[in-house]
Amino acid sequence: MRTQVEETIEVIRPALQADGGDIVLKEVDEATGIVYVTLVGACGTCPTSTVTLKAGIERIMRDRIDGVTEVINVVDPELAIPE
Repeated sequence: MRTQVEETIEVIRPALQADGGDIVLKEVDEATGIVYVTLVGACGTCPTSTVTLKAGIERIMRDRIDGVTEVINVVDPELAIPE
């Protein structure tokens, strides 16, 4: 499953990079079907990144890869905007 996730990210990546962002694969839990990623660059700070993640990335992965149930953005504390 991880290989399929990596291949799908390569398909998605150009659209994210066109908007100044990117996606980093953190982990694939094959038992639960959860894919953990980190959205970086403009995607990491964009107020609509949740929509991008759920309506875009997650939908594409669920359509293309049997067993994917959810995609979760793991926020890297080093990239977080201080309050």
